[in-house]
Amino acid sequence: MLKIAMVFGVCLILLGVYFHLFSQTIEEMGVNGIIISAACVSIGMALSLPTKMFLTFVLMKREIEQDEEKLTKNHISYNAPVERV
Repeated sequence: MLKIAMVFGVCLILLGVYFHLFSQTIEEMGVNGIIISAACVSIGMALSLPTKMFLTFVLMKREIEQDEEKLTKNHISYNAPVERV
């Protein structure tokens, strides 16, 4: 569901940019056309806000998995008892 909202948000941003730059109909509408294209961009940005959090979590998970792989290759475990002398 979150991914769908993010993709829909990015699509709305692109639609707003298209309206603003290339659409003759929006240009002929004047101020109302600008409001429509700005609304598309702003709603799209609001829907795509979770994108940064999602990517951060994915990258953090990937980094943790890589660290665990390195530790298992070196035969080190997080739960290994520590010898004290």
